[in-house]
Amino acid sequence: MRTVGLTGNIGAGKSTVAELLVAHGAVLVDADKVAREVVEPGAAAYQPIIDRFGADVLDGDGLIDRPALAAKVFGNPDELAALNAIIHPAIGIAMIEGKDTYAGTDRIVVMDIPLLKQFHREMLALDAVIVVDVPPELALLRLTTLRGMSEDDALARQAAQPSRAERLEGAEFVIDNSDGTDHLTEEVDRVWAELLRLAPPEATSAGV
Repeated sequence: MRTVGLTGNIGAGKSTVAELLVAHGAVLVDADKVAREVVEPGAAAYQPIIDRFGADVLDGDGLIDRPALAAKVFGNPDELAALNAIIHPAIGIAMIEGKDTYAGTDRIVVMDIPLLKQFHREMLALDAVIVVDVPPELALLRLTTLRGMSEDDALARQAAQPSRAERLEGAEFVIDNSDGTDHLTEEVDRVWAELLRLAPPEATSAGV
């Protein structure tokens, strides 16, 4: 098994790259999907959230009401820290379990993490990191024209994320998504071929 982190700023096209990697045969573990799953009834973060923030964060169906929960933590660093202390460990454990399903196989497991940081590399024992890259001005154009965001909203979201330089620092692979679908497909094909050449950690540790 080879475990690869996938990240990219908003508007870079990370989700499209994830789909193309899956089409090549990768297994995808999506942090956003996991984050939704861990707050479902019976999941790891569900009851702790209710215990900490009260039953008024539930909707009529007994599900976590995300806007209601967000309203409780918005602008309150202590409450946000309390929420993160519940959710982040649950997400981390679920992602480790997701990748460990393929331990001992020759699969390439792609961990899709929007805000990938050094601790993710260590926690998930990533063999490499892929960054999907576009110039910020192109990402802004895509957010306003393709997603219908206002320019102010798009700029605010960009500002809340790591800079382009921070994203690229330490990346083993960079996929350029600034030149259309055909170019992106070629970029993913190139990186996939390089991923296949990565020695699985089991082979490396055995001196192969």
